[in-house]
Amino acid sequence: MDLRRVCVIGGSGFVGCHVVEALSAERYLVTVPSRDRERAKSLILLPTVDVLDADVHDPATLARLMRGTDAVINLVGVLHDGRGTQRFVEAHVELTRKIIAACAQTGVQRYLHMSALGADVNGPSRYQRTKGAAEALVRESGLDWTIFRPSVIFGREDRFLNLFAGLLKFMPVVFLGRPDARFQPVFVEDVAAAIVASVGARESFGQTYELAGPRVYTLRELVVLAGNLTGYRRPVIGLGDTLSYLQALTLEFLPGRLLTRDNYHSMQVDNVSAAPFPFGIQPRALEAEAPTWLAAASPRARYRAYRGHARRAT
Repeated sequence: MDLRRVCVIGGSGFVGCHVVEALSAERYLVTVPSRDRERAKSLILLPTVDVLDADVHDPATLARLMRGTDAVINLVGVLHDGRGTQRFVEAHVELTRKIIAACAQTGVQRYLHMSALGADVNGPSRYQRTKGAAEALVRESGLDWTIFRPSVIFGREDRFLNLFAGLLKFMPVVFLGRPDARFQPVFVEDVAAAIVASVGARESFGQTYELAGPRVYTLRELVVLAGNLTGYRRPVIGLGDTLSYLQALTLEFLPGRLLTRDNYHSMQVDNVSAAPFPFGIQPRALEAEAPTWLAAASPRARYRAYRGHARRAT
């Protein structure tokens, strides 16, 4: 199908930037609405991309954005609910409902939706339940939909491996909640490639694709790997269920919200998949990609860079 005009909701985020860049490379005409245009500075330079100041939670704005568009991609998601708010409901459920309504209003039939492995209306966490509720809305929409359910996504700008790497610099010992939780990390560029391949592919209509990397890791193994790559190797002490919950409860009320009780509940379900990666894409291994940015942050790498700079200055 020749669907050349695409609106990417959430296009200025971590995954969104990669999706937009991949769409632009394929000569799609892309509209990226954003409340903060500064966040999308790298996208503004792309020749086929138009970044607009817009509030996507406003139904009238959504309808205006979608007029003349061939397809809509919704990548919006939040990892933490706000204290005393309903951010999960607003971002996952209500926004999805508004986008579907705007598609119906403007005649846009093609819709691609980012969900998550473990999404389930009966899941143990609010994150999983609201992701599951959004999937139900998509399936009932009457649109030509495709749903993507990735495991945890890694990449140069991620807030997963980079979070561990940052913490290891300052923590002599890591006390780790839910150390045996299982993940199957998937590279952000592979996720973007699958989404772009799906846009005009009729065989993907009405399909749900699970996106996972080639290997399953425990959370403990991922923290150890981050330490090995950065050179900040630390003892990792796993916590039992009760202490893991108490750790999440404590961290939930600290600045940055590194871990919440909802994250703790999400990790009760393994974040893994045996499904083949779609469109013939061979997902890349964490060990092959992560060293390109994590190893560069190691003390030894920084020392080599300092010595090289000193030689050039003399």
